[in-house]
Amino acid sequence: MVKANGSGKPRKSTVLRALRMHWELYLLFIPILLWYAVFCYVPMGGIIIAFKDFKVLRGIWESPWIGFGNFQRFISSPAFRATLGNTVIISLMNLAFVFPAPIIFSILLNEVQRTFLKRFIQTVSYLPHFISWTIAGGLFYMLLSPSSGAVNGVIELLGGQPINFMGSSKYFRWVLVLSSIWKGLGWGAIVYLAAIAGVDEELYEAATIDGAKRFAKIWNITIPSIMNVIVIMLILQVGNILNVNFEQVFILINDTVLGVGETIEYYIYRVGLFSTNNYSLGATVGLFKSVIGLVLILCTNALAKRLTDGGGIW
Repeated sequence: MVKANGSGKPRKSTVLRALRMHWELYLLFIPILLWYAVFCYVPMGGIIIAFKDFKVLRGIWESPWIGFGNFQRFISSPAFRATLGNTVIISLMNLAFVFPAPIIFSILLNEVQRTFLKRFIQTVSYLPHFISWTIAGGLFYMLLSPSSGAVNGVIELLGGQPINFMGSSKYFRWVLVLSSIWKGLGWGAIVYLAAIAGVDEELYEAATIDGAKRFAKIWNITIPSIMNVIVIMLILQVGNILNVNFEQVFILINDTVLGVGETIEYYIYRVGLFSTNNYSLGATVGLFKSVIGLVLILCTNALAKRLTDGGGIW
């Protein structure tokens, strides 16, 4: 595409000029683009089975079309209220406790003056992120075991009775929340530490001259400076309010806590693959969850732009 500039000479489009100037970067981006295309966009064609009574032997196109029948079936089923309620409650608990944990941790870590201690804490906090949920689940089962777990050992030393945390409907959701904090605290703080590193040091120096203490600097300089990052991460978190970590739930859940721990994604796995092989209903629930997530992202972004003078994803 060629356009004319003010002097009448033609000029190439911005896109073509960027491709020519930074072709090495775009070449490196091709594998990532192919991965997303193959594993994220091509499979979206299978959404059509949400509107069909899909039969494996008949294939997608030969299976009978039933429209919104699967959606009506899911919404009218007892599982809809139970799984949706569990998902929303767990997500709200994550929003209230898991989301602010990396923010608080990054602010506190930024206040550590000794470089060696700061790097040591960072390294230790990053390690759980690289542990798979399979291993992490085993660790939590051992720590919380009512017979030999360290946590119940401390409870008994204090005169209490052992608690079956993994088999108790009262405590299971808190196990999910605390395990999410433990595993994602250090890794989630990276983006906030990077934002804090970009704050102008002269602001802190001016505040010190004015007699501001540490808490005053944090409240009046650090937090406002990283507020845009916090808002963006909050929008993404709200958009994923129906996406509770499936691997975490799959590893930690058991039949005794199914009533409070079965999320939408675990329900999709159970009905679509594990028990009834109802692929159509699984695709229906997945599509329902994705549409709700998109609506939440749009609404949260619009609200964030209104409340923060244009701060948002777009």
